[in-house]
Amino acid sequence: MHATVSLPGPPRRRAKVQDKDVRLFVALDVPEQVRATLADLTARLKKICASARWVRLEGVHITLKFIGHVSLEQVEKIRQALGRLPEFPPIKLRFAGLGFFPNPRRPRVFWAGIEADPQLAELAGAIEAKLEPLGIPAEKRAFHPHLTLARFESPQGTQSLVTAAEALGTPEFGGEIFNEFHLYQSVLKRSGAEYTRLVTYPFHRGPVS
Repeated sequence: MHATVSLPGPPRRRAKVQDKDVRLFVALDVPEQVRATLADLTARLKKICASARWVRLEGVHITLKFIGHVSLEQVEKIRQALGRLPEFPPIKLRFAGLGFFPNPRRPRVFWAGIEADPQLAELAGAIEAKLEPLGIPAEKRAFHPHLTLARFESPQGTQSLVTAAEALGTPEFGGEIFNEFHLYQSVLKRSGAEYTRLVTYPFHRGPVS
């Protein structure tokens, strides 16, 4: 069953930016059910490849655009630009499958797959188009939605993980219908990245109440 999150209305601000130079990205939130299912899976796979740098799943997002470091002045321009995106219909996502970047023979990243309506790529493209005039470079690589589960600094133990992942076939992690996206600030700390949701943008803005 797919859950539906629907919060129509104008963009909603959640927090003020505190730093003079901030690191931003645009993303969808990962459903808690999907996080829990992935947590069960990775708990088993960590025993096979302990040398991997496993991602903290509570910090995983569906990244639509990584912006990087910008000034406070740019933050306000970005907020306004994202608020001028055209409206989008609800977007259905299915979380399923596992894979490796760039390939299973020499993996650098282990990921969980995302199957999405075509509108997800259109949304990512619309975000790129709004931000590029602000001096934010467009992504040269094709949009490939996924959830990073682990990264590898060496090939040690990776082939055992590849074998285990292939044996799982195409596991299902859940699904969701999305009606909004978010602008996030991330702060890198020794304990891991901390995220602050700055603005929420509903796909369908509707009348201002």
